[in-house]
Amino acid sequence: MKKTAPAPVNSRNSTALRTPAEPATPTALLLRGNLFAEKCPSRQILTHVTSRWGVLILVALLDGTHRFSELRRRIGGVSERMLSQTLQWLEADGFVTRTAYPVVPPRVEYSLTPLGREVSEQVRQLTDWIEENLGRIGAGQPADGAE
Repeated sequence: MKKTAPAPVNSRNSTALRTPAEPATPTALLLRGNLFAEKCPSRQILTHVTSRWGVLILVALLDGTHRFSELRRRIGGVSERMLSQTLQWLEADGFVTRTAYPVVPPRVEYSLTPLGREVSEQVRQLTDWIEENLGRIGAGQPADGAE
């Protein structure tokens, strides 16, 4: 019996490949995102990863597993609500693992998944660059209130 090569999908929608036997659903076809497409789910993931708290959580977890309270202390200025919400987003995206222990008082720990480690390394490169170039970044801009 002759094997059929994967058929290319319409390049305007995705760069994914599918075989004739596979369902032609958008989820099944999407192997690569397109940030410039209005409805691409990659935009929401980008928002989670590059939000102020998302960046800081990802970089903090590069050091290893942390409890909620440790993350809150480490990330100055984050509210409990925003930390919790951002951790939930990152967990749903597959970047963070939440482990709850059945003890009193409750103990919950957060760590990076392998995919989370990959994205965290990318984000850390950006944060390192910003910290190293902070003096140059604001040098050409007027002070607050000045025109």
